[in-house]
Parts: sequence; structure tokens; C-alpha cells
Amino acid sequence: MNLPPEFQFSQGSLQDFVDCRRRFQLRYPLHQSWPAVPSEPVLELERYMQQGARFHRMVQQHLLGLPAERLTPLAQDDNLSRWWENYVNFSQGGGLQALAGAEARYYPEITLTAPLGSYRLLAKLDLLAVNPQGRALILDWKTSRKHPRRQWLAERLQTRVYPYLLVQAGAFLNKGTPFQPEQVEMVYWFAGYPDQPVRFPYAASAFQADREYLAEIVATIDRLGEDDFPLTTDTRRCEYCVYRSLCERGGKAGSLDELDIFGEEEGAPTIDFEQTLEIEY
Repeated sequence: MNLPPEFQFSQGSLQDFVDCRRRFQLRYPLHQSWPAVPSEPVLELERYMQQGARFHRMVQQHLLGLPAERLTPLAQDDNLSRWWENYVNFSQGGGLQALAGAEARYYPEITLTAPLGSYRLLAKLDLLAVNPQGRALILDWKTSRKHPRRQWLAERLQTRVYPYLLVQAGAFLNKGTPFQPEQVEMVYWFAGYPDQPVRFPYAASAFQADREYLAEIVATIDRLGEDDFPLTTDTRRCEYCVYRSLCERGGKAGSLDELDIFGEEEGAPTIDFEQTLEIEY
């Protein structure tokens, strides 16, 4: 199956392919509308998604120079208020500076893109911090309901795509000199668990492995015919998939109360609200 030449891969679309080839086919080449909600109750799900998006916007505005006290009145519900308070304490209490360095330059919501096979790979970083010595810190804000296992995060495409893409396409942020893999680190910071960031230093061996792995995914997609996109064999994922009724994998949504957003149990269904918000309909 050949995608349009202008198609741009992201960590989200690559993750879809790895998780369920049929879901990738329905969502991207076929542009299938969503026939079902990912979980119940719907209103609570929507509210949680909106809170996560609002938190990201507030952090971006703060990093662009808007005083925290001007933004605080916008955090009017319990989750957002707690997340925002944790972020302000983190950013103004020395936590962010300790991670990024005292003289780091901040680039919030910066987009990177580079060739990937005959397509392009795209990523929008929540925050990139670069210090004068050329060390680059990728920070990703997470508003997940539970704190994930490190191993689960290590296996996510986001953890591989973001550092890889910075090395490939980040020279313009480093005085024209490409970042070396050893200069790059990926950090997940959890608004609900501010004292438990998860850090992933990068390395040349990881960069080479990621380059080969990402190229192979795209080459595999190009080789597949229209009938070569099977459903996942892990039916637990289907409970929280918007295509479950279309694929005849059940019509009832999974419970939001039972949903483990970051899949702490092996093979558990997962949904990343922040990724959902990035999808264009």
C-alpha cells in the first residue's frame, strides 16, 4: 500500500501501526471516521482530554513569558488546578532549571521534521531546552492518571522518535552543528506525579538502532497490500479502540474507571489522551 507522497509520519501513526496494523490502515490511508468512543463515560473522557489540552496550553504560554499568576485563574477545576500548582512549583522551585541547566534556552512547542524513506517524519516537542554546551533536553508533559512503568515508556515510539529526530534535524538549534546522540536526553514529566520524572539518556547505538527500526517500519508499510493489515491479536486493546464495532470486536466501550492509560499490565489496553488530541479528523 502506497501512502500519498506528502504523508508525514509521527510517533502516533507509527505507534498505531505497531499496536494494530488494521487500526493504522483505517485511520490514515482510508481516513475512516470514528464510529465509537474510546471509553465510557463519554463526558468524563472529554473533560479529561480538555483538561490535558488546557494544561499544555498554559505551560506553553508560561514558557513564552506570560507570568504564572496571570495564568493561575484559568485552572478552575480540580485536576487542572493540581497539575498547574505542581508545574509552577517545578518550574519556579528549581526543578526545571536543575534538569535543563541554569543558562538553557527554551523552545516550547517546537516542530521538527526530517526525511523517513520516501516520506517525512514529524514531531512536535512540548519543550526543548538547550544549554550553552550543546546539551539538549526534550521534556514531554504528561497528564496521565497513573504513573507508567519505565519499561513501558522505553518501548513507546515517542521515546525513540523524539531523540532520533532531534539528532537528525536539530542542527539549526545548535548553531548549525548537529547534536550528537550523547548530548540528548528525553524526560517525561508527570503533572500528577511531579517528583517522579522518567529520564532516557540517548546514545549513538540507540540512534543507529532507531534509524534502522523506523526505516524498516516505513518499508514494511510500503510493501503491504490492502489485505495485509490484520487486526491485533491482543483483543484487550479493542475494548478502548474507536474502531472496535467496525472490526466486530465488540460494540461497548471500556470503562474509564478501569482504563489503565499507560498499560502497566503487559498487554493492557492503552489510550493516550494527549495523542488523541493531536489527531486531525
